[in-house]
Amino acid sequence: MTTSPNSPRLIKGGIVLIDPSSGAVLRVIALQYNPDTLSRTLQVQAVGETGDRLEALRLKGPPNETIKLEAEIDATDQLEFPDQNQTTTQLGIFPQLAALETIVYPASAGLQASNALAQTGTIEIAPVEAPLTLFIWSRTRTLPVRITDFSITEEAFDAALNPIRAKVSLGMRVLTPNDLGFDHKGGSLFMTYLRGKEQLASLSRGTPLSTLGITGIP
Repeated sequence: MTTSPNSPRLIKGGIVLIDPSSGAVLRVIALQYNPDTLSRTLQVQAVGETGDRLEALRLKGPPNETIKLEAEIDATDQLEFPDQNQTTTQLGIFPQLAALETIVYPASAGLQASNALAQTGTIEIAPVEAPLTLFIWSRTRTLPVRITDFSITEEAFDAALNPIRAKVSLGMRVLTPNDLGFDHKGGSLFMTYLRGKEQLASLSRGTPLSTLGITGIP
């Protein structure tokens, strides 16, 4: 089926890994299919939970926002044209799964370096710093995140037992300046996201009190 030249270009959601110091893009992972649903939960960080009446209306910081989605990866269509998709023919969707999985693995070189330091008697070894993970969901939402939950259900395999269809469930927590600091690249991106949210809120039409059945606040 030919796509009309007037059809809007489909924007995909995805994950971008960047160097936290330089901001250089290290890897871009686009979701093959945009999920039908995106679940977000905001846990309010209120001071008033302490019971102090003077603090009842204060907020300690941004809410803890978590995001959950389920993405599908399917190589069926690509396998119909093996000459054009040799990697898929040989490995199925292993490369796509590996690109996602390695986000939550420390790099092998870093593990080797830490082990070498341990062998020399180094007492304290700092954990290996991972790239900054960004969840991109439209141009208004570029969020620094930490992946907290990751599960894969492989649903179909080829003759060599390479997976050719899978569902990936991701749980992510949005990182704020409370986690990273205001000078960190991720903290800066969060503030951009928050300012954008405030701008969007200003575009929402106000509602008159009469809609609620009252004429004023007593």
